[in-house]
Amino acid sequence: MELHIASTLGLFLGACLAAGVVADLLHLPKVTAYLLVGMLVGPSALDWVPQEHVGQLEPVLKLAMAVVLFNLGCEFTFAKVRHVAARCLALSMGDILVTCILVTVGLFLVGCPPSLALLLGCLAVATAPATTMLVLKEFRSEGPVTEGTGFLVAMNNLACIVLFEAAFLAVHLFQGKLDAPLPQQLGYLFQDIAGSMAMGVAGGLVVSYGCGLLSMKRWLVLLVAAVTFLLGICESFSLPYMLTFLVMGVTVANTAEMKDKIVDELDHLTGLLAVLFFAVHGTELDIHAFAAIGKIGAVYIACRLAGKWLGVRLAARATRQPPEVQNWLGSCLFSQAGAAIALSTIAVARDPELGLPIQDIILGSVVVFEILGPLFIRHSLLATGEVPLTQAIRHTSSTPLEQLRSLSDRFRSAVRKVSPPNARISTTKVSDLLRKSQGIPQSANFETVVAYIEHSHDNTYPVVDNQMRVVGVIRYPMLSNVMFDGSLASMVCAVDLTSGADAVLYPDQPASDAFELFQTETDDCIPVVSPNGSRELLGVVRRSDVMHALITQRRKVK
Repeated sequence: MELHIASTLGLFLGACLAAGVVADLLHLPKVTAYLLVGMLVGPSALDWVPQEHVGQLEPVLKLAMAVVLFNLGCEFTFAKVRHVAARCLALSMGDILVTCILVTVGLFLVGCPPSLALLLGCLAVATAPATTMLVLKEFRSEGPVTEGTGFLVAMNNLACIVLFEAAFLAVHLFQGKLDAPLPQQLGYLFQDIAGSMAMGVAGGLVVSYGCGLLSMKRWLVLLVAAVTFLLGICESFSLPYMLTFLVMGVTVANTAEMKDKIVDELDHLTGLLAVLFFAVHGTELDIHAFAAIGKIGAVYIACRLAGKWLGVRLAARATRQPPEVQNWLGSCLFSQAGAAIALSTIAVARDPELGLPIQDIILGSVVVFEILGPLFIRHSLLATGEVPLTQAIRHTSSTPLEQLRSLSDRFRSAVRKVSPPNARISTTKVSDLLRKSQGIPQSANFETVVAYIEHSHDNTYPVVDNQMRVVGVIRYPMLSNVMFDGSLASMVCAVDLTSGADAVLYPDQPASDAFELFQTETDDCIPVVSPNGSRELLGVVRRSDVMHALITQRRKVK
């Protein structure tokens, strides 16, 4: 019996949920995990997903891509475009030219026909917008590399569409295969591009006007209606929809009074669509196609990776860009999927003899680019210090067993409401709930602090001096205001991140005192110090342990 498509959706979402947890454990971008889990349940491995279901989900994938491109466009107000273009236009030109030339020449030198080499060189320019931008959003990065990446992704895909169409016309002109005179063909190309941009402007104006007129509760309906309607029009008239939604976002960015709130509203849908997009897209990554692309495919992959990195680096050095831009911006552009796959499909429809080898190489190489791309983006963002510290550190609030106990406690509390402890049930002392802790030495370097946090399930960490006396605490939520800067990490130690520890407990105090103290504190654990006034750290008491003890004792008393 075949799975219903609803079960397939549930399988994708559930598998991606598990993959996200594994990604946190292995320090992988979630995009990579979603792609891998899609490949695992797809034809390349377990083959749990019927192929027809993937085809039926195609409109959802295009909707996800449209929403991502709209979000990307919303980043570019005219003021920002002028600012970023002044710095990044040369980088974009270097990336586009070096990548296209290097791939074309490299393929030609290994025996690839000139027409095939030229078209693959044009396709190599494209960077996957969904993969790249969603990794940036996952890590909440900010800085020149992040800003430059967004601009170059937009320019790459625009240039790829124009270059590919122009190259295809040139190849057909040289081979004598044009269905109409060259000026007429150029006119069709101009009409498609201009029509796509015009629809984007119109859609953006409708969204800006409607959001200014309607209640915020109705914005999401308006946004989805506009995006789906325009997507259908683009599909009906074979227009480049990616350009439409990029322009639509730019239009909203420059005409909407509350652009940020519009993007936030659409983000409620983007997260779910993104999970489905990458999971379904992962099923289309064919490991067998990668193995079959041979020498030409290997040269395409190597030349594209080299072209992206070298093109940006050379342009950045020529324009005296900061070192982090020179070294790391190019490696944020390795991902490739949507635009290249769509254009290769168009090539097959127009000229199967020429298009099929192009499609085989693109589909085979996408496996490499989509798996490696997010990993390089994460590494680059960490290396440049554009990721907030809390995104760079893996930290969980509880273990699976602790979460199970907490679930049980909450259920008992709901059935039998827990009141403040009285003398009869508060015989437990703080020492009975004590968890041993060595604390963080105040002289500990930054890497030691990070390692301590990663292996802890608390949100508060005692800091001690050489005599094990508590000098303060480091609170995990406050670290969100600290940027992970590689150039400063070697100069930061634990005491620089420490704030006061006014709330402490003593081992002989009753658990009821801890209960009352937790009512006024936001910390999830409180240091326990020696009663002789030295403030020597003995350990910590957790909020969850206090609640569990009170609920358990109350049950025993009754």
